[in-house]
Amino acid sequence: MVKLRGCGTAIVTPFLADGAVDVKSLRNLVAWQVESGIDFLVPCGTTGETPTLSHEEWRLVIETTIEVVAGRVPIVAGATSNATAEAVRKAVEVSNIKGVDAILSASPYYNKPTQEGQYLHFKAIAEAVTKPIVVYNVPGRTGVNLEPETLARLAKLPNIYAVKEASGMTTQIAKICGMLPEFTLLSGDDALTLAAISAGGVGVISVASNVFPKEMAEMTRAALDNDWTKARKLFHHYLPLMQALFIESNPLPVKAALAMMGRIEENYRLPLCRMQPALRAKLETVARDAGVIK
Repeated sequence: MVKLRGCGTAIVTPFLADGAVDVKSLRNLVAWQVESGIDFLVPCGTTGETPTLSHEEWRLVIETTIEVVAGRVPIVAGATSNATAEAVRKAVEVSNIKGVDAILSASPYYNKPTQEGQYLHFKAIAEAVTKPIVVYNVPGRTGVNLEPETLARLAKLPNIYAVKEASGMTTQIAKICGMLPEFTLLSGDDALTLAAISAGGVGVISVASNVFPKEMAEMTRAALDNDWTKARKLFHHYLPLMQALFIESNPLPVKAALAMMGRIEENYRLPLCRMQPALRAKLETVARDAGVIK
């Protein structure tokens, strides 16, 4: 199976003013990420505004990312639905795209399934494909937590490879690492990256690395190499910006920051819209203080 370790970017999906996917900006972003030393890329996650992409656009984003990456880093493609049959269909389709190394799939949102329902959902996906699956636990978005005991059951399936753990609970992260010491845990929260690694995790699927990929990758790598002095120095410098990138719903602040950097146009798809002016101004101040914009 592909080895996921270090910092992977949950890449944004740039849009043009008319709402179309901005393929040119996407290509430039992906190239910059790879050249900056990012360890892997995650197209079509939450940060990529996937719920508003058409099926054709979903494939376009994934295939464009694969083309630009050209095998230099692993690709973990998002394939999520709150209907299990649709999640299975998407997983099967994306697993057949050459260049996809693993599949990221989140717990069903809105339905609020039980632990058994979540287990059966991911089991159905795992039985339909042979590619490694990264289970995504993000209760703030889905309304349900994937309990460590349920994850332990899933980890017995041969291609349930990793978890993106975004519960925000350090105790849960520690419990998973203690229960499943050989299982791959990736933080789903930038600000908890070092805490997750100290507990036994091996990296992060990051929003912040859209904006400062080199430094986020260096911080994560330093922690994994037990160079905690360097890791902490980078962490403390960029922590205010990590936090500011979530002062409104993701990916509003990260796309605003990228627009301030001149890397994309600041366009979203409803129901997402531009940030409140006061919060955008606060984000800009923090980004300037961090040195990512001049």
